[in-house]
Amino acid sequence: MWIIIMILLISLLIALVEVPYLRRNAMKKEMLVFFILLVVGTGLGIAESLEANIPNPLDWITFVYKPFSDFIFGTVE
Repeated sequence: MWIIIMILLISLLIALVEVPYLRRNAMKKEMLVFFILLVVGTGLGIAESLEANIPNPLDWITFVYKPFSDFIFGTVE
């Protein structure tokens, strides 16, 4: 529980440091991307602290390219 609170506090601190600069310079698109990445990162941090099974992106890439790889290696042999 304390780890989740710490992750949320650190995320809040990061937002408090970055958002005033983005607002001052009227960077609306950058602020949107910042918040999306902050929410995704915070969510992944909380999921990791709860020891959730988070899929590895490399597994997805392997799943997509494995049939193509098998086809290429099958034709070479």
